[in-house]
Amino acid sequence: MIEFGGWDMPVQYKTGIIKEHRAVRSRAGMFDVSHMGEATLRGDRAADAVQRLITNDVGKMRDGSALYTVMCNASGGIVDDCIVYRRAADDYMIVLNASNIAKDLAWIRDNTESRYGIAVSDESDATALIAVQGPDAVALVSGLSSADLAAIAPFHFAHADIAGVRCMAARTGYTGEDGFELACPAERAESLWNALLQAGAGKGTAAEPGLVPCGLGARDTLRLEARLSLYGNDIDDTTSPYEAGLGWVVKPDAGDFIGREALLAQKAEGPRRKLIGFTITGRGIARPGYSIVDRSRQGDDVVVGRVTSGTKGISVDAAIGLGYVPIEYAQIGNEITIDCRGKDVAATLVKGKFYQRQA
Repeated sequence: MIEFGGWDMPVQYKTGIIKEHRAVRSRAGMFDVSHMGEATLRGDRAADAVQRLITNDVGKMRDGSALYTVMCNASGGIVDDCIVYRRAADDYMIVLNASNIAKDLAWIRDNTESRYGIAVSDESDATALIAVQGPDAVALVSGLSSADLAAIAPFHFAHADIAGVRCMAARTGYTGEDGFELACPAERAESLWNALLQAGAGKGTAAEPGLVPCGLGARDTLRLEARLSLYGNDIDDTTSPYEAGLGWVVKPDAGDFIGREALLAQKAEGPRRKLIGFTITGRGIARPGYSIVDRSRQGDDVVVGRVTSGTKGISVDAAIGLGYVPIEYAQIGNEITIDCRGKDVAATLVKGKFYQRQA
């Protein structure tokens, strides 16, 4: 157990990180992610308020749809990355990163309440969130409900009773696998968790349970293999969506969102640095904070970038990582050098995800 975003969180259960990771890739894993925040925006102009906050296009949303996006400050830096859920035309929920809840809520309120005449509520303490992820996740969760949960499309959600607990079942996740994130009343979370665990136990064997509880360690290795950014490591208020490879969530024609002008200018000029993915070609593991160096340079100029995430792949047979480098170093296939605690280690820049789920 460790402190994380003001919560006591499990790094791993007795199964260990590697087995938890492999269970998600091959069967199913379950994560208590109730530390995430939930903000609701309600009112006649709720859609306008959400559009003011986010870079993606709220106009494309319909009831029951979800949208991955970022909120930016005036200079184009990322305030947070989040998922927006449209429950009704006048009712939106935004799921926030745990370490950013207080900051994000203040940002949301300051930029929407008086301007659009809406009500912003913090539902974080009242809401629990349980993620069930993996190839068997949809069937496992569906087996506890009379609703046709398998019919929910990716990045959509529906309200349903699961094991007798009223949930908002969203076909979203942070592992690179299929599955659900189940939002329910906090006081019912333990009941839902135990019901899922019991159902999962009947789907496997003593050696390989059908559903394994998973901690932060496996959550991190899974998301990194799927090349999903972690706020505070890979993105923050000093990095822009274009630098972070998230330009696809920026829709300048959607509306006058915060940071739009700065992002338009950066797109026209081109970002000066870029978040790149790499695999280690030598021996070593690149950890967050390690320097990316160019030994042909002299003095302080030798450091050209930094590693933001790194680990030994579990489903990927290589040490992998992410980091920022100047744009001239960011070509796919380019070789970079990482200073791993005083030892130079070679790495190669790669395109796309390190791990790709098979359909």
